[in-house]
Amino acid sequence: MLRTLCRRVPAHCAETHLLRRRQAVQPGCRRGVASTLTVSKASSKKGGGETTSGSGARAVRYVPLSVVTVSKGGGASIDGAVGEYAKRCTRYAPFEEVNVKQNPKNVKDNDAQREHEGERVMKTIGARDFVILMDERGKDVSSEDMADLVARIGDEGYERGVFVLGGPFGHGPQVVERANASVRLSKMVLNHQVARLVLVEAIYRAHTILRGEPYHH
Repeated sequence: MLRTLCRRVPAHCAETHLLRRRQAVQPGCRRGVASTLTVSKASSKKGGGETTSGSGARAVRYVPLSVVTVSKGGGASIDGAVGEYAKRCTRYAPFEEVNVKQNPKNVKDNDAQREHEGERVMKTIGARDFVILMDERGKDVSSEDMADLVARIGDEGYERGVFVLGGPFGHGPQVVERANASVRLSKMVLNHQVARLVLVEAIYRAHTILRGEPYHH
């Protein structure tokens, strides 16, 4: 069908025509449904007044992304900051945050707490999700590495990417076993809510790198 389309559309406007067809799918993308978007090298205007050059854009199979956080909540200020970057992420693919209650059974044993939190986290993960743990023993990554990771999720056929921020004592063993990758956000210890903000901004930055947008320098 693509060959037939390309024959009927004049060569000078084929790229624009295909881009519009792909972009038309994006707003209606449901959980588990991917879309492919290639940005042309010509400049274009994005929502919010940003200019997209597209000079380094890659063809990416976008899938929904989710951040699962084990915490007591962040408060209005941090929620507002995270919410701003979360909103920006939805320009590219469906995005959601899921909060899992810290120490849901109010136990005093740290291992038991991790186990119970892990059980709750596992309920948010599907069989065809690509799971990335935020862990102090994880791999150090650059912004470009994070962009490659976001692209990999869709390119390898997964339905969704799930980034997990564990509780104060780490991830439950069942979550560690399920993970596809492990990333360290910083060599320094970060406050849980600060780590949440850093992660969501990093996901947004990854999208802009993949789209060749000027946010990342």
